[in-house]
Amino acid sequence: MTDDPTPLRRPVVIERSDEADPSAAAPVLDGTPDGRAMQLAAKVAARRGSPLGRALLWAFSTLFTFVLSVAAYDFVTGLIARNVVLGYAALALTVVFVALALIAGLREWGAYLRLSRLDALRQEAGAARSRADLRAARAVVGRVAALYTARPELTEARARLAAREGDLFDADGALDLAEQLLVLPLDAQARREVEAAARQVATVTALVPMALADVATALFANLRMIRRIAEIYGGRSGGFASLGLLRRVFTYLVATGAVALTDDLIGSVAGGGVLSKLSRRFGEGLVNGALTARVGVAAMELCRPLPFHVAARPGVSVLVSRALTGLFDRGESRGNS
Repeated sequence: MTDDPTPLRRPVVIERSDEADPSAAAPVLDGTPDGRAMQLAAKVAARRGSPLGRALLWAFSTLFTFVLSVAAYDFVTGLIARNVVLGYAALALTVVFVALALIAGLREWGAYLRLSRLDALRQEAGAARSRADLRAARAVVGRVAALYTARPELTEARARLAAREGDLFDADGALDLAEQLLVLPLDAQARREVEAAARQVATVTALVPMALADVATALFANLRMIRRIAEIYGGRSGGFASLGLLRRVFTYLVATGAVALTDDLIGSVAGGGVLSKLSRRFGEGLVNGALTARVGVAAMELCRPLPFHVAARPGVSVLVSRALTGLFDRGESRGNS
């Protein structure tokens, strides 16, 4: 083996005609914001257990209730045998507890019925509009007006609707009038709830770097937002009913692929390439806020007694921009005060 008599002692320089500007290179971030907190929250909320898991949960809850009932019975009867006064006091407390539990169960059942009524009204309104059935449309309008009898802020709107309802002779006109007078004011309240939830999720995601804190905040904020939207449109608040509605909303979004980061979402909330110039945490907060707004719009669609027709479906970009503008306005007002 012999050495090369002419070793290469100088580096090879390759000439290029085009000169690249290093300042024009895009900044390198530690990953692209993808709204991971909201996507994980959506999967958790929309997850439905297997039939075996649901059967095991039902069996456990039934056995636990049975054992608790037998233990309470033995405790009360044994206490009555030892001390009549204390025994009957325990019996009275047990009766009060059972009565309150029944009342809470009836309230939850009523909340489910109210949500089912909103679904039925929305479906009947769509069917009446598609068939151009004036009688069915007037029946739907009457039921929507009756739904808001106890709402003082809609008293004047209901009076105007009753005065003008006889002048309309087509299904579209009757439904559009009801939507304009009764539902549009509620849309404004629902949009404010969506903006507040999007602002909260975006702020916590951007400022709190704790693991799973953004997921918990997203779940809590979305649950409260959906509950308030249901109350605004006539649904009754309830814990299990709100959880059921949250699952319905997230199931709908997951099934349609709406809880995902898409190019139109980035363009709408970040103005093209602006998101790539921000920090990752701020970008995550912006995307999570946008996904929260998308959940709020889906909740409005599911809780509205009439489908969107007169009013356009709220846009995510508009809701997010208003939410962030409100955040900055509050920050400026606090700084000036």
